[in-house]
Amino acid sequence: MCGRRGGRVEADELLVLVAGGDQKAFEELYGLVSGPVFGLVRRVVRDPAQTEEVAQEVLLELWRSAARFDPGRGSALSWILTLAHRRAVDRVRSARAATEREQREGRRAHHPAFDQVAEEVEAGLEREWVRRCLDRLTALQRQSVTLAYYDGYTYREVAERLKLPLGTVKTRMRDGLTRLRECLGGAA
Repeated sequence: MCGRRGGRVEADELLVLVAGGDQKAFEELYGLVSGPVFGLVRRVVRDPAQTEEVAQEVLLELWRSAARFDPGRGSALSWILTLAHRRAVDRVRSARAATEREQREGRRAHHPAFDQVAEEVEAGLEREWVRRCLDRLTALQRQSVTLAYYDGYTYREVAERLKLPLGTVKTRMRDGLTRLRECLGGAA
């Protein structure tokens, strides 16, 4: 059936039989190559749990893809160890990429500490700028805008408080807001 060397069936011959679906040949091949596969994967992956997982994946792949083995291109053991090395390197790269993704997400999710002093200074500067712009309005515009935006009155309530027609208040508000927008536009 198979040639033997020193009481051992050659891996090349076993792999050819495995390609034909011979389960007994796969058991023999498994016994022959599982140690070298595990050792190679262990040297590349280093983590014992992942080493076992990758070695198992390699041996399963061996059963599924034995038909791709070409004895004319090299020995079965070389081919099997090449499969093992590639799978182990893929696992290391995948783990490294996952770690880098997690680190990027961590950096992206990290918000700089809130700087209360800087926020207060900036708010103070903005209030001062708005105050200066309000001072550029006419007294009537400033009064209407202040009642509406700082005191929270509606246009109708501003008109009632100032005892002015609603249309007059709306005109003052429109003109005042236009001047404010122009003035504050220089702040940006």
